[in-house]
Amino acid sequence: MIIGTPAEIKDNEYRVGLIPNAVHQLTNMGHRVLIQKGAGLGSGIGDEEYGAAGAEIVETADDVFDRSDIIVKVKEPLPEEYGKLRKGQILYTFLHLAPVPDLTRALLEREIIGIAYETILENGALPCLIPMSEVAGRMSVQIGAHLLERMQGGRGILLGGVPGVPPSNVIVIGAGVVGLNAIKIAHGMGARTTVIDIDPRQLRKIDDLFHGQVVTLMSNPLNIEGALRRADLLIGGVLVTGAKAPHIVTRDMLAVMKKDSVIVDVSVDQGGCVETIHPTSHSEPTYFVDGVLHYGVANIPGAVPRTSTFALSNATMPYLYRIVEMGLKQAIEASDALRQGVNVYRGHLTYKAVADDQGLPYTPLEKVFG
Repeated sequence: MIIGTPAEIKDNEYRVGLIPNAVHQLTNMGHRVLIQKGAGLGSGIGDEEYGAAGAEIVETADDVFDRSDIIVKVKEPLPEEYGKLRKGQILYTFLHLAPVPDLTRALLEREIIGIAYETILENGALPCLIPMSEVAGRMSVQIGAHLLERMQGGRGILLGGVPGVPPSNVIVIGAGVVGLNAIKIAHGMGARTTVIDIDPRQLRKIDDLFHGQVVTLMSNPLNIEGALRRADLLIGGVLVTGAKAPHIVTRDMLAVMKKDSVIVDVSVDQGGCVETIHPTSHSEPTYFVDGVLHYGVANIPGAVPRTSTFALSNATMPYLYRIVEMGLKQAIEASDALRQGVNVYRGHLTYKAVADDQGLPYTPLEKVFG
């Protein structure tokens, strides 16, 4: 097989789909690897490192898309990349299709086989999403602390306070991987931290881990509204695998929040759990709604690409090795985790949550395979 990685083109996205170790492994398995010139520079990986590992360096993204059987990326294709995709090509990347119907249509029309990192499910966990959720969760508090500075538009509050001055109130919605990592940083910085979730098992886990020093609340409108009244920083970390995130915080609820408080909604790449959030970019990351500062960057880990690229590769490469070693059909049949990663297959929408969110026909993958 020919495996290709183009440079990412999303705003300030410096991650890259393949690292030299993966290139070395793939070429040792007898496959060819194409890397677009300069694709790894943002992650501190030079073309010479890829070349030494066995990759062929090509000049343009067109060269990669035209010649590759499998495209390995980090972020979903943007509209300017749709036309580069070829019928029957395997696209292995984050897709986040539920809130982006135009991308879904493009992949279906071009009969792409789209395998989404974020829906590969193994033993109840999302192994390819976890490392980026860890990064984004930790960064969400770091970002929020910066935005609370007066010159950034925030309330002018130091997250952990100082002796004689109380710390800030950080509210985390969702006690999953994003939430847990946000709590680690917020609590570690000395903030008064509260987490809200619908699953009492997750709340017990948080209570045990932090020895009761983090407030845990069951998710219901009354508890949410009460927490929002106290919030200086709100972190959104709600995930419904492969589907649009529910709006836990409505626009009406913003009225109870303090002026110049901050929202960082990590779930924005799945539509966001705050009704007023919309995707922004690293270049223009924030905006105000009803006096509350919103941060909606959908590729937070792209800001720390060296860490993120290597963490992501550790998780995604084992599945890629199975595909190239066994062939796609056999790999999918042998791995239920990989099967759940297939969102679109040669013109069929094979992930039910996306079909339901977009009102499109759903075709089970087993039916496609016959």
